[in-house]
Amino acid sequence: MSTVKVLYEDNHIIAVVKPAGVLTQGDRTGERSLMEDVKDYLREKYGKPGNVFLGLVHRLDKPVQGIVLFGKTSKGASRLSEQFRNHTIQKTYHGIVVGKLDKEKGELKEKVNKISFFAEGFTNKTDAELLAEIKKATKTRTAELSWEVVRYRQSFAPLSGAQDKIRNSEGFSLLRILPKTGRFHQIRIQMANMGHPIFGDTKYGFSGNWNNKNSIALCATSIEFKTATEGKIIKLNIPLPNEWDDLI
Repeated sequence: MSTVKVLYEDNHIIAVVKPAGVLTQGDRTGERSLMEDVKDYLREKYGKPGNVFLGLVHRLDKPVQGIVLFGKTSKGASRLSEQFRNHTIQKTYHGIVVGKLDKEKGELKEKVNKISFFAEGFTNKTDAELLAEIKKATKTRTAELSWEVVRYRQSFAPLSGAQDKIRNSEGFSLLRILPKTGRFHQIRIQMANMGHPIFGDTKYGFSGNWNNKNSIALCATSIEFKTATEGKIIKLNIPLPNEWDDLI
């Protein structure tokens, strides 16, 4: 149980902290996931042999850390899923981005593409057929978020290599980010499109080095939701990761 950091738990819902570099849900790589860890926690705490129900209602990307909610019961999972669908769950992220933004706060609204997972696995098709399937599976959806600058820092203690060049020329900004929609890689894509990629996110435009290759500087730091039965509002917060201390 010591491996799972529990922030909140009732009969229907559990909220835990996902470390960076850990999958929220298991995939075909066979890597250990947060979901498996939470199941083990519940199995041990309540002495439940065999399989334990745990409802997945949202995810964090593997290199992102922060608060994740699960349903301990079907009712808990259903009520949380409904809140996510209706956009009544309030989520806050903090992230470190490259450079100084030209204003203190702003909003982003744009179209982003998401490729459906069903397009994977067409191994017997030609390249042309596979491309046609992928195009058919691509969905364009609106992504919205707002952001504000918490602080900007121009000079840093040196770390290594190419990163020092970026640090000296551009500096970094700590942002508070409130997504209004929950699109695939939304914050990472929208920050990169704005010209300020997330620190460490080489997939979306960061061109430096960081000692922690399993992590990017993005964290789900706060979430507000209603309980499954009483409708009580729960607000959870966690501090910024310790490894960000020398960055910002």
